Amino acid sequence: MDLNLTKPICFFDLETTGVNVAQDRIVEISILKVFPGGNKESVTWRVNPEMPIPAQTTAIHGITDDMVADAPTFKTLAPKVYAIIKDSDLAGFNSNRFDIPLLAEELLRADVDFDLKKMRAVDVQTIFHKMEKRTLTAAYKFYCQKDLTDAHSAEADTLATYEVLLAQLDRYPELENDMEYLAHFSAHKRFADFAGFIHFDESGREIFGFGKHKGVLVDTVLDQEPGYFGWLLNAEFPLYTKKVLTQIKLRKLNTKGAL
Repeated sequence: MDLNLTKPICFFDLETTGVNVAQDRIVEISILKVFPGGNKESVTWRVNPEMPIPAQTTAIHGITDDMVADAPTFKTLAPKVYAIIKDSDLAGFNSNRFDIPLLAEELLRADVDFDLKKMRAVDVQTIFHKMEKRTLTAAYKFYCQKDLTDAHSAEADTLATYEVLLAQLDRYPELENDMEYLAHFSAHKRFADFAGFIHFDESGREIFGFGKHKGVLVDTVLDQEPGYFGWLLNAEFPLYTKKVLTQIKLRKLNTKGAL
């Protein structure tokens, strides 16, 4: 089965220094771009994270400080990465919760102005968990009858994720071969940011998803407690979360100015 595409989709996987979206860095990125019609192109880069890779993380993906010492930094690679993904939807394994938020952070650190709102995101792990509830290695064995012998290699994980999605579409006729449908099906709660600090209410308005203002409209908090916005910008929140809050603040100021 081929994917039913109206525009390209980029399957990608990150190996990183850790799992903190706001603080950790990419050490390897692999992208498999699939075009309408079935043509594919792929790239894989090792990345110098400009920080030590913890031993416990190296134990998982096998990438050491020495292996990335002479690799380009993400700031150097960022224009190339964005040039590949900017016209595409995105797909990965646990990508909605980790890979996409961390990639967004790295792009912002590299001063790349991007808009991921126009990209649909298909999370193959969520489809798998809703259908079978296992891991990528088990998914690859279950759906593709293959052993994932090089797990935690970004390239191997990326190719396996692509093959698993094709097999999922073959196995479950109720799944529509449509990126809009798959993005919706594989989504968790809908967030205004990637990290889940800013949610949407039932009317599509931004509300805080954490802390003392959890469930309260962001607009209301910015009106009643202006200092909270400054505190958020100076605290250790992801850069993309701060970008979303700034956009809400500017939208509010522009609305007032128009009155």
